[in-house]
Amino acid sequence: MKIKVLAGLIAAGCAGPVLAQSSVIVYGIADAGVMYANNGGNDSRTKIVSGIADGSRLGFKGTEDMGNGYKAVFNLEARVQLDTGGQQAGNLSSNQGYALTKGLAFTVPAAAGGAVTAAKLLAGVQSALQPAINVNINNALFDRTSMAGLVTPVGAVLLGRMYTPDYEVFNNADVFESGTAAGWGGIVGGTGGLLTAGVAIRSDKSIQYRMELPNGVAAALMYGTEHSGYIGMDKRSWGANLRYKANGWDVGLGHNYGTDQVGARGLVTTTVGGSYSIDQWKLFAGYHKQNNDNSVIIRYAHDALAPTFAAFGPALGPVLAGQLDSTLQRTFLLDAVSYQLGFHYRVGQGRIMASVVRQNDKTASNSDATQYGIGYDYNLSKRTDLYSVVAYIKNQNDGQYAIGAASASGGFTGHPGESSKGIQLGMRHRF
Repeated sequence: MKIKVLAGLIAAGCAGPVLAQSSVIVYGIADAGVMYANNGGNDSRTKIVSGIADGSRLGFKGTEDMGNGYKAVFNLEARVQLDTGGQQAGNLSSNQGYALTKGLAFTVPAAAGGAVTAAKLLAGVQSALQPAINVNINNALFDRTSMAGLVTPVGAVLLGRMYTPDYEVFNNADVFESGTAAGWGGIVGGTGGLLTAGVAIRSDKSIQYRMELPNGVAAALMYGTEHSGYIGMDKRSWGANLRYKANGWDVGLGHNYGTDQVGARGLVTTTVGGSYSIDQWKLFAGYHKQNNDNSVIIRYAHDALAPTFAAFGPALGPVLAGQLDSTLQRTFLLDAVSYQLGFHYRVGQGRIMASVVRQNDKTASNSDATQYGIGYDYNLSKRTDLYSVVAYIKNQNDGQYAIGAASASGGFTGHPGESSKGIQLGMRHRF
């Protein structure tokens, strides 16, 4: 259900005066379900999960038509975790990831605690690199989208926190629409889980230009200032895409470029792909390339753990910190390409969905992964559907990918090279 209200009703609770009346739409998605997963280790098999197919949300969209093709717009969209009522999430799996500290062995003299202290220090670093909360870490109210802009006859200019151009193409090419255990993004990135993300989904502090032509051609160009990028730590970032939607085609080419805190080349991604619809079929194909030579997490981890190493004194502290920096520089390196093929097939009020995803890791660890997924989505009405998905991830070498959902990353299997498999059943209501 869409509700139109006056912006003045919202502004009435604010200190400032109401200067204009705009049409405001309140909308959202309530999505939740049950997930059974086998990830090995001590991970719980059965889970209640919010946002399996789509992240649950509550949003507000506003428009003021000023005439002559000009409109003022805004969009505020908040994350909602139906299982807890909160706005933050962590990995669905409770298993520890090991890739980011692979090869790290602190050398602590006996006088400073020796092997016991080194083991505790390593455990502490592993914990710090796998936080309990990794989605909306700042607990922002409108962490999904918060933007305002102006639509003109020659395009729209938007400012705030928005989806990046490359992710827009990536999402559009995903058979499972960036959700469920079979979503393309489930095995895109490095073996460090969400900390080694394979694409910047949103960017803070950004300005974007968008245009759409009557012939189906559309484009976007985004620039992020300091503290932009995939976790708000880039010195600067930018992205662009070109899309075409007409005559059954819905395809695009996107590119994102990010930097670390000092401006060195960071997370850089390119995606090409989309879909073609014919009769009851919708066929998908996609290619995604990811590189990250200088992750922003390296400097962040160094600064966050500085007090820990300082406690060892001016002689030993810098040595231990250097050992960590060298390891993170190696293990945060991202160099991979990913491919996806799949389809939708409409049957009555439902659709069958299936895909195969391959992540080709080109780093020294060669932690490739292959993901298979099949699902069925049945529409009870125009706004409510039931869905079921079965997925399987075959990990290789250091790969620990575990099946996830739209609202939360899967996390890790119990051991490197171990497979992940599971079933998800859920309901989604759009209002």
